[in-house]
Amino acid sequence: MELVAIALPVAIFVGAIALAAFVWAASSDQFEDLDTPPRRAIVDEDPVPRGDAPDK
Repeated sequence: MELVAIALPVAIFVGAIALAAFVWAASSDQFEDLDTPPRRAIVDEDPVPRGDAPDK
């Protein structure tokens, strides 16, 4: 029973911090663009010009 008296307030405190972090992230537009970052990882930003490509 003593464990519940310690664990319950700690769990509520951690949950409140997680909720506050989520509300902050949502209100500051952290979730605005979810499509571009994954695409940016696979797209070459500097394409090689055709004349400079090595011959095979």
